[in-house]
Amino acid sequence: MDSLVTAAARALAAGDPLGALNRVALRDDAPALALRGIAMAQLGDLVRAKALLRSAARAFGSREPVSRARCVVAQAEIALASRDLAWPAKALDAARVTLEAHGDRVNAAHARYLDVRRLVLIGRLDDAERALAALDPEPFPPALRAAHELVVAGIAMRRIHTQAARAALARAVQAAHRAGIPALTAEAESASRMLNTPAARLLAHGEERPLLLDEVEALLASKALVVDACRHVVRHEDAVISLASRPVLFVLARALAEAWPADVSRDTLVARAFRAKLADESHRARLRVELGRLRSLLRPVAGVSATKRGFALAPRHAREVVVLARPVEDKHAAALALLADGESWSSSALALALGASQRSAQRALDSLAAAGKAQSFGKGRARRWITPPMPGFTTTLLLPAPLPGD
Repeated sequence: MDSLVTAAARALAAGDPLGALNRVALRDDAPALALRGIAMAQLGDLVRAKALLRSAARAFGSREPVSRARCVVAQAEIALASRDLAWPAKALDAARVTLEAHGDRVNAAHARYLDVRRLVLIGRLDDAERALAALDPEPFPPALRAAHELVVAGIAMRRIHTQAARAALARAVQAAHRAGIPALTAEAESASRMLNTPAARLLAHGEERPLLLDEVEALLASKALVVDACRHVVRHEDAVISLASRPVLFVLARALAEAWPADVSRDTLVARAFRAKLADESHRARLRVELGRLRSLLRPVAGVSATKRGFALAPRHAREVVVLARPVEDKHAAALALLADGESWSSSALALALGASQRSAQRALDSLAAAGKAQSFGKGRARRWITPPMPGFTTTLLLPAPLPGD
């Protein structure tokens, strides 16, 4: 490797893409193409970066497997940054194996972290934790240690383990400062600020207030009966009753919880559960059937009793009933939460992260665009969707991941 390529590589490692381009911008040999691709990725031109790295991988060919594998890892990182979550994981795994076989442990570890970050984004936290457990960050340079801690913090926040998340973010900020890369430092500090912004809303006794993530954790560990509108479950201590597949029953449970200790009229329950303006006898009959089903499911933690004007929730052991709601109530709140990370998403990536069909994701995006909450650029497969980050709250609870005990 000649002196210009070496100097460009050092500039990239220090977070100076313009300095790297000044040295190799006019060269078309394989190492220069790879460095130019990484520089363009750091500058935000991901389309040009992908093209340069593909050219570099072809130029390296089979005679330089390590350099080719590094190009594959760089392409995977660009795919992750552009939220192309359907990129071939097998190619990244093959590149990692090649790097490990040739003693390039740092880049092999980087490949593992990319795979873990993808697993976190699509909500596969158990798989992400197993992959992360195989990595020891101690021998890695500061930049990679910061990446490790950011992944640890991301999993902890989605698990609602606030202390672990706070400790990991503090270590990430320290490692990022040691690395001296401004973009990495900004990412770590931005993630730290998420813990100091509201993550949910508490609805109780006709009032509501925002909750930080540590307050959410304390609420879930309390003896209150919690109707969780973020996960569509009802929980009390270790008992967790999922109503995610029973939307009508969850609407009824939430209505009863919001009114507790008072009751809710039959007309109000019909309007909320069935969206009927006027309740006739068929609606009332259906309401009795659905409340019977809800009563059966909630029997371990609460009863549903009839009153003169309607129905009331009666907790068996809890002294308080509360509703845990999203920071913002919106039909497509989960899609908004993913878009709010500031990155550009494809509809296929959103569908994968949401666990929905691509057509459902596209309908949600079209609705958000019509409401002015999302916008797209590009055409065809290159079309991407973005929205400005929502100010004033963190989106952690809106992401698809299980709560403790799920």
